[in-house]
Amino acid sequence: MTAVTVAPSSVVGLDEAVEHIAGTAFRAGPIGRVGLELESHLVDLDRPGSRVPWERVTGLVAELEPLPEGSRVTLEPGGQVELSSPPAADAAAAVAGLRSDRVALAGVLSRAGLGMSVLGTDPLRPPLRLSPAGRYAAMEQHFAAVGCQEAGIRMMTSTAALQVNLEAGPAPHWAPRMAQAHRLGPVLVAVSACSPLLGGHPAAWRSGRQHIWAELDRSRCAPALTGNDPAADWATYALAAPVMLVRDPATGAAEAVRTRTPMAEWLTGTTLLAGRSPTVADLDYHLTTLFPPVRPRGYLELRYLDAAPEPWWPALAAVTATLLDDPAAADRAADACAPVEGRWVDAARIGLADRALRTAAVACLAAAVDTVHADLRPEVCLLADLVSRGHSPGDAVLARAGGSDPLAVLAAATDLPGGDR
Repeated sequence: MTAVTVAPSSVVGLDEAVEHIAGTAFRAGPIGRVGLELESHLVDLDRPGSRVPWERVTGLVAELEPLPEGSRVTLEPGGQVELSSPPAADAAAAVAGLRSDRVALAGVLSRAGLGMSVLGTDPLRPPLRLSPAGRYAAMEQHFAAVGCQEAGIRMMTSTAALQVNLEAGPAPHWAPRMAQAHRLGPVLVAVSACSPLLGGHPAAWRSGRQHIWAELDRSRCAPALTGNDPAADWATYALAAPVMLVRDPATGAAEAVRTRTPMAEWLTGTTLLAGRSPTVADLDYHLTTLFPPVRPRGYLELRYLDAAPEPWWPALAAVTATLLDDPAAADRAADACAPVEGRWVDAARIGLADRALRTAAVACLAAAVDTVHADLRPEVCLLADLVSRGHSPGDAVLARAGGSDPLAVLAAATDLPGGDR
């Protein structure tokens, strides 16, 4: 399907919107390239119990020299630091590049008395939005209006993820690749679980981060794949999801939508938002406020992995890419995951304590070990051994911390120059 070619300021109707969303969901190209995004909780090494002031963080980022491998540094609303790598030839190159840039960034931050703690949830500090950006203030207002205020602020300010971005592949591969990304999801949620504490208390689920996502508006956070036409599924999902905020075309200021108004209702004129009809720019912006576990953006965004410290995030990146991009490994993983397909909540709540999920995870890790790039096999073998014992990276962090003291857990996952903690 081809995208509608219209100016961003052009007003669109329902049929044009369907074509535009479906036509931009996937971009044809060869399979293989990998991009990574890794978020970390920023820590003041002298006062780890307090969040680093926003002005201090933004000042440091503004003065950063370009990182050696070209990763981009951005900030999340709670002050989390995100490193986004450029697309690389494969998972090994992507990991090597991101590792290099993390070391460089850790050195800069250390000289300023700061470190990066790589965990799915902040184990010590209560949720607090630091960013004054209008988008995040509007998001917070929308979440409050639709009944998930606490989960919304926790998601924005107290979570961190590892995101793996993969090519959509040639058009005939789009449906099977989306299906495989969803099939792997519950198993990789259980394998990656690394958020044992949240705001000073034990998390209720194995993945505290996924627990937070489960409490958000399901119309924008639930899986988006329902059939064999993922582009059409994505259009249907996007048009049914409520509009979160509307930007002023002149100023760019964001205004929260305090009702549950599906995008389709704004497009058809059933409901008028901000006193006007929607444009292509409004439609594209709406897509950035949808957070399913797999999001098509021309490529595939796999958003369901917890952030985890070394050596776990490189292993998770390698396993995820291998089980989607290597045909032999993908086939073995598909067979292994079939009995637990769709068990997203159980994976986050129970994790590898569930026998069926653990069996699937062990088989998936075995498939990855056999086919992963040699440069990343040591890390993947370590993860395979961890999983074989029914543990996930969160258990390894607790063991390193010597227990569940929040301050010790934060320190155990904090990167310092040279890879020390």
